[in-house]
Amino acid sequence: MVGHLPPRQLAFALPHAESLTRDNFLEGAGNAAGLALVDAWPEWPARTMFLVGPDGSGKSHLAAIWAEQSGARSLSAQALDIAAVPRALATGALVLEDLSPTAFDERALFHLLNLARQDEAYILITAREAPATMPVALSDLRSRLRACPVVTLLPPDDQLFRALIVKLAADRQLTIDEAVVSYLATRIERSYAAARHTVALLDNESLRLGRPVTRALAAELLRPSEGM
Repeated sequence: MVGHLPPRQLAFALPHAESLTRDNFLEGAGNAAGLALVDAWPEWPARTMFLVGPDGSGKSHLAAIWAEQSGARSLSAQALDIAAVPRALATGALVLEDLSPTAFDERALFHLLNLARQDEAYILITAREAPATMPVALSDLRSRLRACPVVTLLPPDDQLFRALIVKLAADRQLTIDEAVVSYLATRIERSYAAARHTVALLDNESLRLGRPVTRALAAELLRPSEGM
């Protein structure tokens, strides 16, 4: 008689919502300057500000908090074109998300900055790198961008990194204990992107195997990459 294998649980990549409210923002030394910028509005040193940091560092969360306070619209930098400029500044404030080198319309951005100055509107631009390092062909735009004040988000310290792991797990309705948090915090790269990636892997593996997230499961998942 052939034995029956236990059914293998399938893992489905279900959507999960991240809370982008002020109450849910994790403050630490690395992002304190970004939060101070949001809190200082409208007393900014300039009407157009840059918020710069690596992927997952909280730029979008801070931008969402500011948008709630200021009534700002949000627009991807890649979606900005000349026709979109007047609508973008309709409320007098705009979040321009993820300005990446060579991936935006220079003429449209120059027009946006000029109109913002004319209308005395506010713009918060998020980017992974400072505008001074971006290769910009239009000389007037290049000088305008380099004149914008920049607030930089830094890598998380140990306390913030541990809190980040807990928050990312909670966003996925994933329960993890202190042993798992401590194990992850000492074995993965201390970056927002690494924390997000690792928690997602743990969640998927837990679903696939039908097991809770434990230190043992984390060790099994991370073992192949240790020592690299």
